[in-house]
Formats: sequence, C-alpha cells, structure tokens
Amino acid sequence: MLDHDGKSCRPFLTFDHTDGGGLVGEGRIDGQGGQLIDGQPVSWWQIARQAQQVGSKQNNPRLIVLDHARNITFYHITLQNAANFHVMADHVRGATFWGVVIDAPADARNTDGIDPASAEDVTIAHSFIRTGDDNVAIKAGANGGGSHYISLTDNHFYWGHGLSIGSETAGGVQHILVKNMVLDGTTSGLRIKSDTTRGGEVQNVTYENICLRSNRWPIFFDTHYEGRDGGNLIPVYRNIALDHLRGSGGEAVFNGYDAKHIMSVFLRDAVVTGVSLKQNYATLIPVVSASGEQTKIFDCTSAWLPFPQ
Repeated sequence: MLDHDGKSCRPFLTFDHTDGGGLVGEGRIDGQGGQLIDGQPVSWWQIARQAQQVGSKQNNPRLIVLDHARNITFYHITLQNAANFHVMADHVRGATFWGVVIDAPADARNTDGIDPASAEDVTIAHSFIRTGDDNVAIKAGANGGGSHYISLTDNHFYWGHGLSIGSETAGGVQHILVKNMVLDGTTSGLRIKSDTTRGGEVQNVTYENICLRSNRWPIFFDTHYEGRDGGNLIPVYRNIALDHLRGSGGEAVFNGYDAKHIMSVFLRDAVVTGVSLKQNYATLIPVVSASGEQTKIFDCTSAWLPFPQ
C-alpha cells in the first residue's frame, strides 16, 4: 500500500471532462478513512501516517476528483472522513461550492477540504470546513497552467491548516478574493507557501473582512516553505492586500525570497494584537483612507459560529 508513486487508487467519484452536473441536496458522503480496510489490520489514515514515517507515499483514494470539468455545482452536501483529499478540482473551469460541510479529524493526514488546481472561475461560499490538512488550498503546477478568478466568501474554517495558496504556484496564481472569512482554530490562518522547487508568481490577492482566533500563525506568507529550496522556480508574491482584519496572538510571517524579489503586502485596518512578527524581504505598506472617505468599523464579535452538527 506504500510506494513512490502514490496514485494507484481511484477516487470514489470522478467528474472527468464533464460539462454541468454536480452534487445537490442534504445528503452525506462518508469516505470512512478511519475504518479498517476490508481484509487489512489498518485504516487509510494509519497508512498515511506510515508513509510519513518511512518517507514513502500513500495510495489512499481521494473522495471526489473534478478533472477538466466545467460548470460544476456542489450545494448543501456534506463530505466527511475522506481517506485523502475530499475534493480535488483539477483544470476546472466554472465550479460553485455553496453551503458545503466538510468534516475530518484534526489528525487525519492529507485530508484537504477543497483544492482548486490550475482552475478558473471557482466560488466557495457559505461553507464550513474542518480537516486534518489544508481547509482549502489553491494550487497551480508548472505543467497545468495558472489558477485565476477564485472567490471565497462567507466561509467558516475550524481545525486544519488554514486557507492556503500553494505550495505549487509555478503556473501562477492571481485575482483571488477572500471576503468575510472566519478562521477559528486553524493552525495557520491566511497562508501563501512555496519554494524554488515549485514557485511562481502569486499576485492580486485580496483578503477582506477576516476574523482570526486561536491560530499559531494567523498570517503565514513564506517563499522558503519547509526549507525546500534548490530549484530555479522563484516564488514572487506581489500586490497582496489585507483589508479589515482582526486577530490576536501567534506569529505573523512575511518571508520574501531576496532583495530582488520583494514581497509586497498592503495593509488597511489590519490589526493582530499580541503577535510576534517575522519579516524578511517584505514590504508592508499601510493604506490610509482618502480624506472624506467614511471609515469602516469592522468587528468580529458576531462572527464566531459553532461547527454545524
């Protein structure tokens, strides 16, 4: 069940080169990642941990894969306990995830919620996600093209690794809007991660009305992710905007690549109290409201909602 490829198992559901369709309703799909595999003394999640310990790869099946699909809708569906990623959206053009609930234990390795990769025109809205890895990860591999025009609005994330861009960004990621986002107990909050083995341009990303609580890294923008350098694909992060943000505690990381590739982040009413700051090759640019412009009062008091049961 372990090898150096990790691609032997097919997903439970695949939308392959389809146009239209999706999953709609109040139903539930359970990947049973924590259950013993038929005829085996281990679960899929235990296999994932074994692979991590020996430096191999798991052959765990993803729950749902969208492959070169168009105009897909997921509405009010619940996905839980995937053996691997819950939804992988690869080369998708037009997808809406609305009112989706995704649930997996915090220690279930590689159980990402929704991962758009080389995708365009994707909306994730009014959804509740807690997982053992990235709640959402936007990716763009070197051979797959970029990810563009992706919006996340009115979502609540709980345990998990947060809202990520990367680590694959070689194809380019741009025109991303994150609005009315609550990150309650995620390890990282807002995260952009890459390195020279898979890096590329990440630009024109706007985070607006963001509420953060109990995060180890409320903001984590890193171009040397996990120290995996040695390639020639330099990550460059430009025109990142933090507009009305509230959080407290933890460490905020702004780690640009070098003096020739400076990270630029614009801050408007971005307040994280009691936070330690790590800043290298990054310019943090305060944005002051124009004279006469009404000052917005942003507050997170009513943002904290329990995970739906």
